[in-house]
Amino acid sequence: MMMAVLSACAPTAAPDAGTLDALYAEPAEDIEVVSLGQGQTLGEVLDGLVDVNEQYAFLMAFRQHASPRRMRPGTEITFRYRPEDRWLRGVDVLINGDESVRMRRDEFGWDSEKILTPTYVDTVFASGEIESVLWTAVIRNPALSGIPVQDRNRLIDHLDRVFQWQVDFSRQIRVGDTYRIAFEREVRPDGSMRSGRLLAAELVNGGTGYHAVWFDPNGDGRGSYYDLEGKSVRRAFLLKPLEYRRISSRFSNGRFHPVLKRWRAHRGVDYAADSGTPIMATSDGVVIHRAPKGSFGNAVEIRHPNGIITRYAHLSRFRQDVTAGTRVHQGDIIGYVGMTGLASGPHLHYEMLRSGKQIDPLSVDLPVGDPVPTEDLARWLDESRGRVALLESIPGAGPVRVAVHSLQTAQVDEAGG
Repeated sequence: MMMAVLSACAPTAAPDAGTLDALYAEPAEDIEVVSLGQGQTLGEVLDGLVDVNEQYAFLMAFRQHASPRRMRPGTEITFRYRPEDRWLRGVDVLINGDESVRMRRDEFGWDSEKILTPTYVDTVFASGEIESVLWTAVIRNPALSGIPVQDRNRLIDHLDRVFQWQVDFSRQIRVGDTYRIAFEREVRPDGSMRSGRLLAAELVNGGTGYHAVWFDPNGDGRGSYYDLEGKSVRRAFLLKPLEYRRISSRFSNGRFHPVLKRWRAHRGVDYAADSGTPIMATSDGVVIHRAPKGSFGNAVEIRHPNGIITRYAHLSRFRQDVTAGTRVHQGDIIGYVGMTGLASGPHLHYEMLRSGKQIDPLSVDLPVGDPVPTEDLARWLDESRGRVALLESIPGAGPVRVAVHSLQTAQVDEAGG
């Protein structure tokens, strides 16, 4: 048998190969970027750049993926030219942060395709102490300084939606409360967030710790949040159909109506919000009404189990694919805030009815969400440990309380331990 022997000789100095002069590579194409002006059309932008005879073919190809009439002022349009003769070879039109239409030109004319903005996934970690309000603590957290302000606002919305049943962020947050989060993001090349999800979070409010860990037993993206004992932190209904909004009028037997100028019962809750703010279904159910409804203006009604119906009124518009008979899930967008019907300003009027009678959505005892399914306990325990460890990895945050909970006992009993 032959064996290779490694030489133990002292290494010699590497020869100097010298340096090469820098080479200049001509760009493959010349780029010009313009923005759509106020009141300007795509056809007007094309004037002088695309022959009049070609504009019709261009717009027809563009319409396969987007409407040229719905383009907003400021829309970015990129023209790509062949360097040697300034022949226009393509046009890119940014439709939104996630999509653009790429127009390509050849000797036969124009064709188009929709391009999705590429993203990458990362995880953001942060912790902090609240010195005044939660919003300031998150917005000014140095660990989040590289995240656009609008995305930090979205992060606060995520926290609010996860902990809304345990803590009222507008009234119960105290100076000295602490938080820590592990947040997974899908990030665009410009650093903005396409989507995000809390993997794990801890909020200590008045000395009491609240925890939420994401778990998706079916792997369909419709998972939920559970505490350290595997109990759902959610209820069967969201407490509010808008993200982190101010209540402008509560459920009352007598309220002075701002439009009718007289006292009358107000059998719902009003949320002040800008026109166009998305409205969420507060629970799973089936849409039974989606149309104008008298003084409510544009309204949506959803039937839920146990004889409960929720009503959403004064909408500016409906979500197009939500119609009567549509099954919706908790958190799905069903329409947008407006001021149709008897409304003095943009807001959402939200009602909850049980057996046809209006009840106060803010005081009703909402059913608790289901705990981790028994058949998924082993995977839950494994994944939750990993996600809690993410919180513990944040410098200076300390250990998370590990619960000796009934789920572990149940798992052992099922295994015959």
